[in-house]
Amino acid sequence: MDFLNEFTSYLQQQAKSNITIKGYRQDIKQYFEWFHNSHGKECKSLYRENVLEYVSFLKNVKRQNAKTINRKISSLSKFNFFLIKTNTQNDIVVDKSDMLKVQTSYASPTKVTEVEVKQFLQNVLESSNKRNYAIVVLMAYTGLRISEALTIKLDDFNLHTGECIIRNGKGDKQRVVLFNSKVTLALRHYLKIRDKYATAEHSPYLFISKKRDRLDRTVVNRIFKHFSDSVTPHQLRHFFCSNGIEKGLSIHEVANQAGHSNVHTTLLYTNPDQAKLKNKMELL
Repeated sequence: MDFLNEFTSYLQQQAKSNITIKGYRQDIKQYFEWFHNSHGKECKSLYRENVLEYVSFLKNVKRQNAKTINRKISSLSKFNFFLIKTNTQNDIVVDKSDMLKVQTSYASPTKVTEVEVKQFLQNVLESSNKRNYAIVVLMAYTGLRISEALTIKLDDFNLHTGECIIRNGKGDKQRVVLFNSKVTLALRHYLKIRDKYATAEHSPYLFISKKRDRLDRTVVNRIFKHFSDSVTPHQLRHFFCSNGIEKGLSIHEVANQAGHSNVHTTLLYTNPDQAKLKNKMELL
C-alpha cells in the first residue's frame, strides 16, 4: 500500500482542507523517514513502542517545542485511525495522554504593529492594483483566514448592508462577518475593474486572476512578501483580533468575526504582545 497517497485520499474524503492535508502528509512523511533511518526498513504499521521512541527523539534530539511535537502526535493519531479504517491494523497505539503539557502563553500572538500594517496597506495601495489592495484591506479589517477570503463568491456579500456570509469556515461552520467603510470602499473600487479580467465572465468568485477563476493562495502570499518582510496573512489575522479589542470590540464580537470556536483563543489577544511584555518586565 502507498500509505501517503492512500492517507491523502482518506483525508480528502473527510473534506479536510488542502493546507490541513499538506500538514498531515508532511508529519507522516517525517515519521516514515525517522523510522527508516532508525530501523533500516519501511514502516508498515504503527507500534506504541515506536511512537514513544519517536516522541523522545523529537524532544531530546531534535529539541522541538511542545506545540510542534503535539501537532505531530495528532497527525500520528489521525494516521492510526486511517490504518484501522483500512484494516491494516486493529489497535489504537497513539493516546491523548501522549500529548505534552503546554502552559498557555500569556503574551498576545500578535507580532506586527498598527503602524507596520498601515504602512503595508499604503504600499499596496500605491501599487495601483485594486484587486490586491481589496484583498489585503478585507483581511486586515475582517480577520478572515486566507482560505475564507479566497472562496467568497459574488452572491455571498452585500456592500449596502456591509455583510458577508462565510460558508467555508473552520470546521465547516458558517458565520456572518461585517465590513467597515474601508473594506466596502476597497471592494467597490475593485469591482469596477473586475470585468477586465478574462475569467470574470464565468467565475462566481470575488477574487480572480487573469488565468484562474479563483485567485490562488500562493499569489496572495507573494503579494504579502513583495510589500512587507513582517506582515503575513496569518499575522494580519492576529492584528485584526488585537486591534479589534483595543478599539472597543468585545471578546465575543471578535470571536464571532474571526470565527474562533473557543472564546479562550480570543482572550489571548487581550494580553500585551511579547515586546510590550518585555518592556513591563524591565520596570520590575
